[in-house]
Amino acid sequence: MKDPKNAYFVGIKGVGMTALAVLMKQSGWNISGSDVPNKFLTDEILQKYKIPIYETFSSNHIKASFNRVIVSGAHGGRTNIEAKTAEKLGIPVYMHGKALGLAMKNKFSISVAGSHGKTTTSAMVAFILELGGLKPSYAIGTAGINKIGTAGHYGNSSYFIAEADEYMTCPVSDPTPRFLWQEPNILVVTNIEFDHPDAYKNLESVTNAFQKFTQNIKKDGLLIGNIDNPQVRTVLSKYKGSAITYGFDKSADAYIKRIETKEGESSMTILFRGTDIGQFSVSVPGKHNLLNALAAILVSHQVGLSWDAIRSILPRFTGTKRRFEYITKKGSVLFYDDYAHHPTEIAATISATKQWFPRKKLTVIFQPHTYSRTKALLPEFAKAFQEADKVIITEIFPSAREKYDSTITSAMIVNEISKIKPNAIHLSTKKDVLAYLRKSVISNELIMTMGAGDVYEWHKEIKAIYERS
Repeated sequence: MKDPKNAYFVGIKGVGMTALAVLMKQSGWNISGSDVPNKFLTDEILQKYKIPIYETFSSNHIKASFNRVIVSGAHGGRTNIEAKTAEKLGIPVYMHGKALGLAMKNKFSISVAGSHGKTTTSAMVAFILELGGLKPSYAIGTAGINKIGTAGHYGNSSYFIAEADEYMTCPVSDPTPRFLWQEPNILVVTNIEFDHPDAYKNLESVTNAFQKFTQNIKKDGLLIGNIDNPQVRTVLSKYKGSAITYGFDKSADAYIKRIETKEGESSMTILFRGTDIGQFSVSVPGKHNLLNALAAILVSHQVGLSWDAIRSILPRFTGTKRRFEYITKKGSVLFYDDYAHHPTEIAATISATKQWFPRKKLTVIFQPHTYSRTKALLPEFAKAFQEADKVIITEIFPSAREKYDSTITSAMIVNEISKIKPNAIHLSTKKDVLAYLRKSVISNELIMTMGAGDVYEWHKEIKAIYERS
């Protein structure tokens, strides 16, 4: 981050890449980059910050004046023609994970890791510290944080909050978990589950990666972990440094004693090391978000904010882009969108929705993400949709990093769901979904698009159906 000059981002439209690009732009770097021409949530952000983008990859884009080239794990990673050209010209080339780790050097760094919840939790920490006057820097894997803006920001204090991703540094050339480039003062681990079957063999290998990450915590640093999760409990038991545990489990240092839920608000009473520190309210639904909030509360208190200051700020956090995101309302019909793509996330989001809106008929339009995940977790996907009233499963949205796999289909998900509850149908394309919805409009419905692909882009056309009904 010192002596800023010219940086070029290969695959700049990814949320993590955009966050880092904006942060560096704000710190004084000249930023440019490239990506595919597809529409991304980050397009408006890059335009806002006047970052020029080539919508193709070419060796001609790489200039000798670049001081570094930062590369996404998508689009071939280090084998991308632009990365290879930069290396030939002697320009330092960094994968995104390493570049983020370097940006955090010499900062009081707060890393938030976990199979689920890391985006929301890190955004909560950034939100509380920002409104608490601590002026942090942050780089979080979402397009934006409600009320404070872009998920990448350069602050003028020593604090740096980052989402810590367990996925590979480069799917082609470097299997190192991306979070191992970070050396945090505080590490939060929200949970550990088997995800990314293209990167890990089993749950044990995922747990081992998190265990290794704890070795990167700086001397006199702190591990904050959710002991409700068995794998996190295992990691905590092997960690020899300072730690704070949290959860619903009464053996935790900080545990949730009591919860109350109503539409638009959830609250919890917290005991911290035997002392009742009172009630905290959040404006995002679900027990999982109460746990995320508890982790954020603990981090914020550790860096100097009082319980009362945190208590006053937290309810103002209303989420991030594509996490239980309210889209609009048409008559008695509500429209939401969520990024959930793992069975645990799906079940938690559906449960939270039903808690806040118990009288609404919930229709979930789910777009599976990656062949490898869908195939490896098929039985878990079958169980994840039980609380929904109606489930529409679309075709699998493939990742740029994997090849087509004919042995797994969306129809298989529907077949497995139907063995448990006959509430799911398979509709391949957006056109099919729209045609179905035109024939099945009902009042008092909540329609939620869900998945890590492009399903969030369908809302304009879905809403039009309900406007005409």
